Amino acid sequence: MKRLAAAGMVLLAWSAQADGVDALRDFARDVQSARAQFTQTVTSPDGARKKQSSGRFEFARPNRFRFVYDKPFEQQIVADGQKVWLYDLDLNQVTVRGMAGALGATPAALLAGASIDKEFELKPQPAGDGLQWAQAVPRSKEGSIQAIRVGFQGAQLAALEIVDTFGQRSHIRFSAVESNVRFGDDAFRFEPPKGADVIQQ
Repeated sequence: MKRLAAAGMVLLAWSAQADGVDALRDFARDVQSARAQFTQTVTSPDGARKKQSSGRFEFARPNRFRFVYDKPFEQQIVADGQKVWLYDLDLNQVTVRGMAGALGATPAALLAGASIDKEFELKPQPAGDGLQWAQAVPRSKEGSIQAIRVGFQGAQLAALEIVDTFGQRSHIRFSAVESNVRFGDDAFRFEPPKGADVIQQ
């Protein structure tokens, strides 16, 4: 009887872990566009220093997105499906990169990309903080991301936890999530402001 109970606990634990990967795959299949507010906390490898920021995030598959950081510094990261634009308002500087070189195995590719299994190996994670979790490990070892954890509350995207190859950790929490939003044709178009320095990479 004890062995049966133990086997049942293992099965239940496995099922709970599998839910996070299922939720991520369902999200990639069913959610073609979305918008949300976010808060981000970046922690240094030794855990001693923390930086906080906030803003909003929008995306439409495939490979179109907009991150707008409002606090503490204003920045925009915009992808139109062909190029990625990074605009630093304080410096009045725009950095432009091609989509293939900029996206790769990044959090944006995980959330807004066309094929998550092509870029990431997905692994189930134990449930925690009221969320179901999946881990996405980049298949390519050339990027700066070591691993990404994605948290879902039911079918809704709730959190990202990112560890880079230097051991720095970023925790992103989403709120006011709206799925399958209808965006205008120019929602992910970016025009560098007049007078801005534009750097092509």
